[in-house]
Amino acid sequence: MIREIVTIDEELCDGCGVCIPACHEGALQIVNGKARLVSDRYCDGLGACLGHCPRGAIKIERREAEAFDEAAVAAQASSAGAPSDHECSSSTLATADAEAQPLECGCPGSCVTTFRDRTGIADAVAADCGSSHGERRSELTHWPVQLRLVPPNAPFLRRARLMVAADCVPVACPDFHAKFLRGRAVVIGCPKFDDLESYVEKLTEMIRTNGLREIVVARMEVPCCTGIVYAVEEARRRADVEIQITEVVIGTRGEVLVERNLPVQAVA
Repeated sequence: MIREIVTIDEELCDGCGVCIPACHEGALQIVNGKARLVSDRYCDGLGACLGHCPRGAIKIERREAEAFDEAAVAAQASSAGAPSDHECSSSTLATADAEAQPLECGCPGSCVTTFRDRTGIADAVAADCGSSHGERRSELTHWPVQLRLVPPNAPFLRRARLMVAADCVPVACPDFHAKFLRGRAVVIGCPKFDDLESYVEKLTEMIRTNGLREIVVARMEVPCCTGIVYAVEEARRRADVEIQITEVVIGTRGEVLVERNLPVQAVA
C-alpha cells in the first residue's frame, strides 16, 4: 500500500540513539552505528521520532510499504521484554543519575548514564548489598562500559582521562578500581572475540571529538590481548591527535607486569 512512513538520511545520522526511545512502536534500532527502520510494519508513520533527532536525519516520506501492524508491534515488545512506555529502567544507580541518554544499541530499557555523586551512589549500593563501611567502593562513574555500546559523543567522555581495558583485566586485577579506574572514564572489550576494526573506528571518533587528556590501555599478558593496544594506537593515528597512551600489562595472577608510556606521535 502507499502510505506515509519514516525515512532516515544515513549521511546525517550519527548514531546517537536519541530517536530510539521516542519510537513507541520499536521500529527504530541502531545498526552498524546508524539508525535504521527495522520493519515497515512497525512504523505507524505518525513521526513521533522526528523532533528528537538532533541532526534532522529523520523525515516522513510517502511510498509503497507494508501496512502498520499493531499486533506485530505488541508481539515484538512482549518478546523483547521491553516496557511499553520505553522509559529508562529504575535501579539504585539510575535513581542517582544526573544525566541520561539512550544506549547506542537501541535498547529502550537502558540509558547512557553519568553518576555525578559518586559517594552517594557508593553508600546506596553498600546499603542495598548489606556491605560494611570497611569494604572497598566502586569507582565507576558511568554506564555502559562495553566499548560496542558507548556512543562516541557520550557526555562522560568529554575531556576525560580514558581507561581502555581488555575485559578480563578487571576480573584479574584486585586493585583495578582503586589503582586504575579512579578519576577515569572506562570502556572495555575483548580484542580476541570482537571485531577489532569496529573498535578502531569507535575509538578514533572518541579521540577525535572529545579532547581526551590521556589514555591508559590495560591488557592481559596473553598474546591475543595485544590487539587492544593496537586498536588504541591505530585510532590515535587515524584521529591525528597528539595524546599520551600508557600501556599496562596484567598477569594472569593479577599482578602488574608492565606499565609504560608508548611513544607519542607528532601531529602533522
